[in-house]
Amino acid sequence: MPPDSPTRTPYVLEAVLERLTYVNEETGYTVARVAHKSSTDLLTVVGALLGAQPGESLRLSGWWSSHPQYGRQFEVLSYTTVLPATVQGLRRYLGSGLVKGIGPVFAERIVDHFGLDTLDIIETAPERLIEVAGLGPKRTKKITAAWAEQKAIKEVMVFLQGVGVSTSIAVRIYKKYGDASISVVKNSPYKLASDVWGIGFKTADTIAQAVGIPHDSPERVKAGLQYTLSQATDNGHCFLPAMELMAEAAKILDVPGPLIPPCLASLVEEEGVVQEGDAVYLVPFHRAEQSLASSLVSLLREKSDRMPHFGAVDWGKALSWLHQRTGSTLAPEQEQAVKLALTSKVAVMTGGPGCGKSFTVRSIVELAAAKQAKIQLVAPTGRAAKRLAELTGHPAATVHRLLKLQPGGDATYDRDNPLDADLLVVDEASMLDLILANKLVKAVAPGAHLLLVGDVDQLPSVGAGEVLRDLLAADVIPRVRLTQIFRQAAESGVVTNAHRVNQGKPVRLEGMRDFFLFPCDDTEAAAALTVDVACHRIPRKFGLDPRRDIQILTPMHRGPAGAGALNTLLQQELTPAREGLPERRMGGRVYRVGDKVAQIRNNYDKGAAGVFNGTVGVVTGLSPEEQTLTVRTDEDELIEYDFDELDELAHAYAITIHRSQGSEYPAVVIPLTTSAWMMLQRNLLYTAITRAKRLVVLVGSRRALAAAVRTVSAGRRHTALARRLGA
Repeated sequence: MPPDSPTRTPYVLEAVLERLTYVNEETGYTVARVAHKSSTDLLTVVGALLGAQPGESLRLSGWWSSHPQYGRQFEVLSYTTVLPATVQGLRRYLGSGLVKGIGPVFAERIVDHFGLDTLDIIETAPERLIEVAGLGPKRTKKITAAWAEQKAIKEVMVFLQGVGVSTSIAVRIYKKYGDASISVVKNSPYKLASDVWGIGFKTADTIAQAVGIPHDSPERVKAGLQYTLSQATDNGHCFLPAMELMAEAAKILDVPGPLIPPCLASLVEEEGVVQEGDAVYLVPFHRAEQSLASSLVSLLREKSDRMPHFGAVDWGKALSWLHQRTGSTLAPEQEQAVKLALTSKVAVMTGGPGCGKSFTVRSIVELAAAKQAKIQLVAPTGRAAKRLAELTGHPAATVHRLLKLQPGGDATYDRDNPLDADLLVVDEASMLDLILANKLVKAVAPGAHLLLVGDVDQLPSVGAGEVLRDLLAADVIPRVRLTQIFRQAAESGVVTNAHRVNQGKPVRLEGMRDFFLFPCDDTEAAAALTVDVACHRIPRKFGLDPRRDIQILTPMHRGPAGAGALNTLLQQELTPAREGLPERRMGGRVYRVGDKVAQIRNNYDKGAAGVFNGTVGVVTGLSPEEQTLTVRTDEDELIEYDFDELDELAHAYAITIHRSQGSEYPAVVIPLTTSAWMMLQRNLLYTAITRAKRLVVLVGSRRALAAAVRTVSAGRRHTALARRLGA
């Protein structure tokens, strides 16, 4: 019968998964090797094996085919896990890390003791596990609980597998809803998109259709409208104009246009969204924008002053004292910034690299400290906070740690419990998104001074809003722009070329000792060259450590020279697989001790005060037995992840330029290829260059470089903060 015949009956193959050779993270397509009783050699299987782990016994449904290059292989249509029926299979199954608390050593002891009755004992008489040497009551209890959870999750997985939901998502659904999981999935599938991280509208929609919710139901249309707004906030917008929202939702939902306006009106009535004039907001973003504008105006109008000394200070004497203290003289615009920060309740200072923002901040802090002011320094990332502390000699914290965010994201410090600080200095303010800026400004005490420092020409925040740009657009907010490039900085190729790019001029390469271009037109060759430059050439010439000191910054995640592909190549070079050392696969990623990783979502429940999107660290421990992976973050905190939480992490040998905001590295390597054409924009390249302290190496096409310098970012974000401030 022809291979594409719809009536062909699938063949069933029972086998043990030995190893995963390749997994495509985005599609779930997998190439694996399995052991089958009929063959002494391992067999190749290909297809969607989402969530399957080595050691599991699988019942695979599909058919045999012959690949012209790879030979005979089994194409998988679907699979289920089955319990092993041999002693050897039981050892592999229990020792693979599927049950928390049982690793290879205990698996062997348990199976040697109970033989083929092992799984029956675990399920029906777990108290007997203490018969096994080394298994005390505490570990036995943990194994029993883990087995019960695995069993419950398997039931949910079996149900969800029919609609293509991965194992990791099934685990999240179970952790959120427990025994009610199947009921929620059947009756309120769109609830998943708002309740469970990692489930978007599309996954919820697939499940909804599988459980029989009509394509044109109002519930589906309303969920689609909320999803469209959510996507817009992910792209930086605080709201969407109503017509744009409805047009975008109609495309996503594939329903007739007239169905949408009544559903939008119903959503507004139910307070699922807020409509203000033509602008439609998700509720949290509307509240945050109103609140931030109100807080800033209140601070500006406040009559009391927690630093009253500077209202009548003799600036000549103060600046002379400062000169003696620091040994340097402020330029006129720096003097203006110092006076503004110490006399205005709210002020903004912006400027590019080499223009003296850092020294100006240090001068402000020195003068405030001389008057015994309570000073609080803060930045959006751990790296930026550390740099701020080194620069000023005063402690600095991340915004999240300063506010002591609690599980769920509420801050310990807010309007009712403000920070006890006379001067709050916020560095890297271009990174502040609307939600975080609102939490921070709400916590500033009446009469305190707030100074926001940042480079407005860099990329806007990853989250919604462009707070720094909006503040500079509002005449009510006092501001200074530093423009003078100091002589020492002007001698740096990094600073010179950052400003040239920002002005739309070609980069200067001749005579530069800290700025280089390795030309390469082919994208895949550029990727290989990028790895060689970062792992070998820079370390040889400059003595820098490829993992600690060098950061690869890419315009995009996808593609042969994107962060995803580069991380695979860099991991092979810097943290290769080694016999006997544990590793853990999650989707298309493999985690090993020594890997450089980044958190890719805010998780308020981890660590002392949450772990946040962009936090970078190194994997220091991996326990197949306990099913945990340990990361030491840049803030020197040890964070533990269960294996089913590893989709919160991504490798960070290479990261997108957007993710690098607020961080500085001794050296950056930037692959620029024509495959990233849509992303090649001036502020993207400018941001990447300004992340480097000592060295920039560009790798790729001169044509791509010219396009990035020439192309001004299209379009502003939909925000209304400047208008609310009376711009």
